[in-house]
Amino acid sequence: MANKKLKLKRLHGQRSAQLKRMIKTSDSRLKPTDRDVPDKKKKNNDTELKVMEKPQASSAMFFQYNTQLGPPYHILVDTNFINFSIKNKLDILKTMMDCLYAKCIPYVTDCVVGELEKLGQKYKLALRIVKDSRFERIKCMHRGTYADDCLVQRVMQHKCYIVATNDKDLKRRIRKIPGVPIMNVAINRYVIERMPDAFEPMAKK
Repeated sequence: MANKKLKLKRLHGQRSAQLKRMIKTSDSRLKPTDRDVPDKKKKNNDTELKVMEKPQASSAMFFQYNTQLGPPYHILVDTNFINFSIKNKLDILKTMMDCLYAKCIPYVTDCVVGELEKLGQKYKLALRIVKDSRFERIKCMHRGTYADDCLVQRVMQHKCYIVATNDKDLKRRIRKIPGVPIMNVAINRYVIERMPDAFEPMAKK
């Protein structure tokens, strides 16, 4: 038993001696490639002021309120909003004005018209409504007829629009953009989401 204890003590002693003998990474005997010398430039960079790039806030936004929203309201219309309006037998312009109690100007982009043209004969009535003279046409500079990206980009650039859509994915994307209200089709009427208090119609007076 005593011999075993002595052997264990020797082993512990040898291990501790080996650990002490290990060369540190900053030791002068090491080659420059193996040496871990702290970089002076890195230290200096830490003390320097870091430049951060942040997107410029829109001039239309004032304490989370969009100052560019006001009558007459400019409403960007989506493909499925028109289809839902037809299904619910709603007159788009009249129902918009009933919802907002002010003059409304519906806007249709080229890609929305392109989407309706692609859908064929079933959506002939929707296409006829969109081509009405009361609907303002917006020219698109992008390729293709995918309207969602176009509407999101337009709303980010110009804060004067309300987006009329029933598309869940598009709604989710627009909710992330501050100061942009969403209009959607409910049962026999339109509902406005996230409208600033300053411009909400005083219905209950």
